[in-house]
Formats: sequence, structure tokens, C-alpha cells
Amino acid sequence: MELATETPEVREPTRRERLQAPLVTGGLVGGLTIALHFRDPHGSGSWGFCPFYAMTGLYCPGCGGLRAVNDLTNGDLLGAASSNLVFVALIPVIVLLWVRWTGRAWSGTPDGTATRERVGVRVGVRVGVWVAALAVVLVVFAVLRNLPMGSWLAP
Repeated sequence: MELATETPEVREPTRRERLQAPLVTGGLVGGLTIALHFRDPHGSGSWGFCPFYAMTGLYCPGCGGLRAVNDLTNGDLLGAASSNLVFVALIPVIVLLWVRWTGRAWSGTPDGTATRERVGVRVGVRVGVWVAALAVVLVVFAVLRNLPMGSWLAP
């Protein structure tokens, strides 16, 4: 005697549901960018303090990021690069990834999880290599900006 097993029907999310996460993320980033434009982080303690810097006296890879955003909203690309060069260089990549995420949500294109299962490890390895490369760049940047020879990278 076999028991019949019914598989529950999986409902595909609507376009509105798929777009919710990228649009909320974009709205939050946009709102924070506007806040950074009007409340200048160049003033000491205006947005608080970096806990890593407060505990160690060393600049982390993110130090100067808020000042860089403020400088960019004021059209000062050189000032932004002076505050945090790596962050400014990564902004186009971040925007491209967000646009890609939003486009995939709009069209309903899978995010690669199905492809990852078919292809095997290859897609996961490619993502892992990019994450590892970014981690190496951030560590090297953090070390350099704390050395006398890389003081020009400090915020």
C-alpha cells in the first residue's frame, strides 16, 4: 500500500513582490545619501565615531566613507577620493550590481541559484574569487592608509 504524496504548489512571486527588496534598498541608500548631504560628516562627531578607530587609533577600510558621500553630493570628486579612494572606486560597481538586481527582479530572471545547481561549483567559485579579491583589496588598503608611505590614503 503506497501513500500518495502531494507536493504543495509553489506560487511564483509577483513583480511587485520581487521588486520590493531592491527598491527598498535603493530608497534607504538614497535617503541616507540625502541625509549625508545636509548633515556634513566633516564635523567631528556629527555622525558619531568609527568604533574601530576609537579603539585602535587606526583607519579601517570604511573610514572616510561618509565624508566621501557628502563630497560627492556636493560635486567634489577629488575631495571624495581623498576621503576614501576605494569606496569612491567601488561606487560604479555597487550601482551596477543594484541595477542588475533590480532588472532581474523586474523581469523575473532567476538570480543564478538554478544555474548554480546545474553547473555545480563553478558559479560559486567565481563569486568566491570576487569576494576574496575584494577582501584582499580592503585589507591592503587598510594597511597602506595606516603606514607613513600611504598616509595620503588616510581620510
